Amino acid sequence: MNENNSDNEIKYLPRWITSSVERALRDHPVVVITGARQVGKSTFLRHADPTRVWRYVSFDDFDLLGQAERDPKSVWAGLEQVVLDEVQKVPAVLSAVKQEVDKRRRRFQAVLSGSANLLLMQKVSESLAGRAVYFTLWPMALGETVGHPAPEILSNLLAGRLPTEGEIQRKDEDPFRVISRGLMPPLLEVSGEEAVTRWWEGYVGTYLERDLRQISQVASLTDFKRVMQSVALRSGQLIHQSDLAREDGISQPSVHRYINLLETTCVVQRLPAFARNRTKRLIKSPKFYWVDAGLAAYLAGYFDVRSLSMAREWGGFMETLIFHHLRVLAQLMVPRPEIFYWRTTAGHEVDFVLEHGRWLVALEVKLSSTPQYSDCEGLRLFLEEYPETRCAVLVHTGREIRRLGERIIALPWTLLCGMS
Repeated sequence: MNENNSDNEIKYLPRWITSSVERALRDHPVVVITGARQVGKSTFLRHADPTRVWRYVSFDDFDLLGQAERDPKSVWAGLEQVVLDEVQKVPAVLSAVKQEVDKRRRRFQAVLSGSANLLLMQKVSESLAGRAVYFTLWPMALGETVGHPAPEILSNLLAGRLPTEGEIQRKDEDPFRVISRGLMPPLLEVSGEEAVTRWWEGYVGTYLERDLRQISQVASLTDFKRVMQSVALRSGQLIHQSDLAREDGISQPSVHRYINLLETTCVVQRLPAFARNRTKRLIKSPKFYWVDAGLAAYLAGYFDVRSLSMAREWGGFMETLIFHHLRVLAQLMVPRPEIFYWRTTAGHEVDFVLEHGRWLVALEVKLSSTPQYSDCEGLRLFLEEYPETRCAVLVHTGREIRRLGERIIALPWTLLCGMS
């Protein structure tokens, strides 16, 4: 999110979510922004309007943490607007914010930020029900890293507006390099594969030793890390927890709890199955995706572009990269499209299904620079089963926009990333 300018000062790169958060602050007393460590929440809130001029309180400060535990309301005494960061550390703050909002109505506003998914924490969701709007700040989109505006490709597809055929004019982007490096903002200032690996090593160490312990006690960090590695190898896949337990030599209840902790701390997200009632029998177990494809690759043991390019899990990492950009773009829309995957018990599947009202868009990711009609079998079956589908998209690694059917189009992956 930052890069050096000619004066060796840090330049802030705006996030695509900025205008959505600013609009929400005009209409709601509380805005909640969650996200994993190092995605840039604090930097974002210090630059967005109007939060950049609000009092900023971080409960990483032990003195403020102690004050909030004893007397939560004293933290914002005399203020009408406040940013409260790392609020998951002080659950009592949520009830106090609720009381303040109810008492002062529109004369009090708060932005609550944290590196835990507050919607998955029962006390939080209960305290703020009907009072808060929720956002997630993800790692940077590829287009954000170069200052490009958010593309309208997703809203266009959901409206049935397909781009014109042709070859896009752009500098080639290597997905192997993007995934190997990752899209966490601090990585923009890190150069070289060894330095990137060291950064991820420190990130995982901090997560295990600090962030995780703040959320829950884990009896064995070694077992927890083993589960992390197993889930990383399966990013973009169905995960059978009994299989993980057997392979890792860990009890199934522990595996279940560890995966829930990965979700709660925003480093893993589950993708539910699409299951509108139709004739086909469907798989209904969720898939799991990591917050950053670079983190998944690191945990899976791929520390450079060369090893990653030969990885048998390469397809799952590419799906993780595409899913990341789909969820970033979906969050910019009102209402937000929901994202699913689709798979039948017969083995037919589509990587992603976006549902927006009654309309659908299906997407399949292929590791090919030359999209083919034969790559679209799953998309064609989905179109037959769900005629309300606006269009089906074959996402590929080439540069060509090509129609492969009346409602099927092949698109370069960079169009979804804001790079074209």
